[in-house]
Amino acid sequence: MTRDEITELVRRTLADVAPDIEGEPIDPDALFRDQFEFDSMDFLNFVTGLHEATGLEIPEAEAPQLASLNGAVEYLSSRLS
Repeated sequence: MTRDEITELVRRTLADVAPDIEGEPIDPDALFRDQFEFDSMDFLNFVTGLHEATGLEIPEAEAPQLASLNGAVEYLSSRLS
């Protein structure tokens, strides 16, 4: 997957979990919870959605790396290459 495809996957997964943020601008470096009403259950669903979309096992200890757009894209890029 290209970086652009991964970014789109992250955005789509985020919108699936929290449909009310679809179309909202996303600060790529800010934590999702600081930008949106994104609680721990939303984050767990987001991580699960990424797992389902990619087939990657995402250890709980590594999940915090997925807490921002850039963090999620970087993490997935390194694991999918």
